[in-house]
Amino acid sequence: MKPKHILGLLVVAAALAYLIFGGLGQNLVYFITPSEYFQQAERYQNRPVRLGGLVKAGSLYYNPQTLELRFVVTDGVKEIPVRSSGATPPALFGENRGVVVEGRFQDGTFVSQNLLVKHSESYQAPKEGWTPEQVRKLIEETQ
Repeated sequence: MKPKHILGLLVVAAALAYLIFGGLGQNLVYFITPSEYFQQAERYQNRPVRLGGLVKAGSLYYNPQTLELRFVVTDGVKEIPVRSSGATPPALFGENRGVVVEGRFQDGTFVSQNLLVKHSESYQAPKEGWTPEQVRKLIEETQ
C-alpha cells in the first residue's frame, strides 16, 4: 500500500473515532443520588441526569387537570425538589417509593422529562437510617 493511502485511511479512522467517542461524553446520562449531587453540583449543571431516591412522604403534589407533578426525592440524607409536567405519573408512583427521574437541574429544582418507576418481586423498602450507598444499591437493584 502506498503511504498516501495509509495516511488517508488513518485520517478517516481518526474522524470516525472522533464522531463516535468525542460526542459520547456529551450524550451520557449520569445516575446520581441527592447526596452525590450536592458533593459535585457544578458537574451536573446543564447536562442530562438520572436522579434516584425515594419520594419523600408528604411532599407529593399532583394536579390531574394541568398534569403538574411536584415532589421531593431523598436518599435519607439530602433532598432535592422535583418538578414535572405534561404526563400522568405511573400507577406504582407514590410516597416512600423508589423513583428515578430523568431531566436537568434548573434553579435549585430538578426538572424532569421522564419518570421511571419499576417494580421488582425482590423489592425491599429502605429502612430508616440507611446510608446513601445502601439506598443507591437498593434503587439500582430494582431497575
